[in-house]
Amino acid sequence: MKRSVFFIAIVVLAIDACSPVAVTGRKQLNLVSNAEILPLVNQQYDSVIRRGPLSSNREQTALVKRVGVKIQKAVEEYMASKNLTSELQGFDWEFNLIDDPKTVNAWCMPGGKVAFYTGIMPICKDEQGVAVVMGHEVAHAIANHGRERMSTQMLAQYGLGTLGALMGQNPGAGKELLMQAVGAGTSIGLLKFSREHESEADRIGLIFMTMAGYDPNEAPKFWERMTEGSGGQEPPEFLSTHPSHATRVKDLKGWIPEAMTYRK
Repeated sequence: MKRSVFFIAIVVLAIDACSPVAVTGRKQLNLVSNAEILPLVNQQYDSVIRRGPLSSNREQTALVKRVGVKIQKAVEEYMASKNLTSELQGFDWEFNLIDDPKTVNAWCMPGGKVAFYTGIMPICKDEQGVAVVMGHEVAHAIANHGRERMSTQMLAQYGLGTLGALMGQNPGAGKELLMQAVGAGTSIGLLKFSREHESEADRIGLIFMTMAGYDPNEAPKFWERMTEGSGGQEPPEFLSTHPSHATRVKDLKGWIPEAMTYRK
């Protein structure tokens, strides 16, 4: 009886801790605030960037930063139009290119901290391709996927508590949860986002890139190049938990009309 009451209480509290995702409106678990998670993010991001090394290719570095700023402005415009600017409080945008030609990956931590690896640049091919990836990765941060993942892991491993309490008891566990939550890739020991999160980021990212002045029709083309780049072998890290090639391209094409309504 006591166990049943406890379970019901957990479910009720978890439901109460849900909040909607920007753009899609999907309800997500939210046990961690930005005020708690962003200081950890900044520390971990700085650690990754220091280890680098950052790319010495000025043209590619400038391209990543230029596209990042355009997507950032589109995000800020979208959030303002929906009276959601407060959700960007504490964001400290940063866009860097890490020199690692073997890593076909990119990621965005909560708070707008973005990293591309040089290994993904040939598949991006041009500014449009970088915009596809940038929009997708930034969408993870705007949809609070890292925070949701961290909340889910906290609930599963430690019950309904706060990140602050966990950090006080076990700082290492708190940092590990963060690094697992943001899905940055195995090169720094991180887990991946779920297929649900990846599909949601595809849809939201398509809107952001379109608002930034890019062509959403380039998104399916990028993912086709990404799949072809695997040469029939094990898929790149960037694709390992994404929807299948056919599903992704079909979904993206289906979302293009929605994205086009945001075109200026």
